[in-house]
Amino acid sequence: MSNQSMEFKTEIKQILNLIIHSLYSNRDIFLRELISNASDAIDKIRFDSLTNKEILEDNADWKIKLICNEKEKTLTVSDNGIGMSEKDIVENLGTIARSGTKMFLENLKDIQNKPELIGQFGVGFYSAFMVADKVTVLSRTAGDKDLGVRWESAGENSFSVEPFSKEYRGTEVTLHLKEEFQEYLKEWKIRDIIKKYSDYVEHPILMDVEREENKKKTIKEETLNSRKAIWLKSKSEITEGEYYEFYKHISSDWNNPLETIHFSAEGTQEFKALLYLPSKPPFDLFHPDRQRGIHLYVRRIFISDDCKNLMPEYLRFVRGVVDSSDLPLNVSRELLQENPLIVKIKKGLINKVLAVLKEMQEHQPERYSGFYKEFGKVLKEGMHTDTDNREKLQDLLLFESTKTEPGKWTSLKECLSRMPQDQKEIYYLSGESRSELESSPYIEVFKKKNYEVLLMTDPIDEWMMQSFYEYNKIKFKSLNKGQVDLENEDEKKSNKEKEKQFKDLFGFIKSHLPDLKEVRLSNRLTDSACCLVTEEGEMSAHMERIFKNMNQDLPQSKRILELNPQHSIIETMYRLFEKDKKHPKLTEYTDLLYDQALMNEGSKVRDPLKFTKRINALMTFECQTLV
Repeated sequence: MSNQSMEFKTEIKQILNLIIHSLYSNRDIFLRELISNASDAIDKIRFDSLTNKEILEDNADWKIKLICNEKEKTLTVSDNGIGMSEKDIVENLGTIARSGTKMFLENLKDIQNKPELIGQFGVGFYSAFMVADKVTVLSRTAGDKDLGVRWESAGENSFSVEPFSKEYRGTEVTLHLKEEFQEYLKEWKIRDIIKKYSDYVEHPILMDVEREENKKKTIKEETLNSRKAIWLKSKSEITEGEYYEFYKHISSDWNNPLETIHFSAEGTQEFKALLYLPSKPPFDLFHPDRQRGIHLYVRRIFISDDCKNLMPEYLRFVRGVVDSSDLPLNVSRELLQENPLIVKIKKGLINKVLAVLKEMQEHQPERYSGFYKEFGKVLKEGMHTDTDNREKLQDLLLFESTKTEPGKWTSLKECLSRMPQDQKEIYYLSGESRSELESSPYIEVFKKKNYEVLLMTDPIDEWMMQSFYEYNKIKFKSLNKGQVDLENEDEKKSNKEKEKQFKDLFGFIKSHLPDLKEVRLSNRLTDSACCLVTEEGEMSAHMERIFKNMNQDLPQSKRILELNPQHSIIETMYRLFEKDKKHPKLTEYTDLLYDQALMNEGSKVRDPLKFTKRINALMTFECQTLV
């Protein structure tokens, strides 16, 4: 290792500039972040020591120590955790822009209204530069004997890295405090911060304090935090504020949680869980590499801060801690997936979370609606992936419908309670927006009959409905797929006669539009002339557009063109066809009908220029007849 001076990456420079020069309302959080990092470092070596005792180096007296030096105006946060090598320290503290950095910068544009974003985006270390004009880091990993590394920066454009002799494993972060922040060397100030943010940290946070006994001043090492894991306490011992602070510690979310779920499981398996439902979704909720957010402990020994096997993907927004009494201490991350106890714990957690959501929906509907607005899209994933809990999930689903006001929701249970006796299916239509669906020709006859239609505007809805066929034994029916059966016997008889009447015209239209699968009469249109539908089981036009927007090149399914025989356009075309089957206007009107149908389903017309010319020609003809 040699002495090196290195440049920060551009993104890190931007972050440092914003942190140092922007006005934060709460600078105290720098100490919470540094203590959190130190605690994580200890947790990591504790876990690694389960399979490799040698890395402990006879130094398993876990502790975090704060050292105040008023003469030098420095505050040091020291730990005996995993430590960092030269490579680690360069990657972690200078040159690697972590995921979320760009998003962090975007969110900091309105910095004065968002003062608490530091921890949320994994840049907690840099918060030290809010109060320090220089930061020095000394670190050594286990097994490197006394060979450590020294990192130093003034938080400007560069940092230095050089070899450093360090007797003990671990990391020391020394802040050279700015003149205006000397209060962070005062015992009362540090105690206040520790009590507020880090009282629940399992490892002792120590500090040498001056005490006077028998008129003699002595220095004593005192523990500043209570150390009792909050999830092991009874509910009566914990205040709402303490619940909220612990949530912020494990989630790096500075909003208060929507719901706190604290419970114990006993019997064939024993575990304690403290779970939280956030009030707002994290920025990376749909990021494929997002951490699941459940911390796993075994008898208070940290195992993992991202135990994906404890919570399904569709509940990935849940944050919290699970502490098991039954799992072996030497369980590895790889074996967690295969452990039957983990499967049982996961089942218990899912049941509890869904039960809490159900209770909220029944007794606090407005609160549940707020939750669903933020996390409903994610919850819907479970309908496709969690067959064991599908019945519970389907009762939690909310939809807008033709019977609800814009922005209001209805459950499937409520929808069924309003269903007329002659309605045979639960009708739904998917598309881009409510306004688009409400004016769609696909729901014309359903409006006329006063049947409720669910309006599905989330991109995930159609994917969910592929495995969601019925609710309470009543089947779902997509209004832009297949045929609808709404006619009485007289109407069916009349339609058969019209099919014979229009058979030759429909054959002509089909021959002119070979991309169509079929041309037929429509029993779903009352005001519009035409619409396009797909066969049952095929992908709808809306779903095809979603896949195309994701750069998925799919073959377009053949549509069925439905025509309304009561519409004046269709009647006029029929009379023209009967008079002259080779009239040139027939093909022109056929193309116009097809382009109309494409627009009705939300697709683009085939040739916008030709479509415009045809419309202009019709408008000109109409104007000439008027004048």
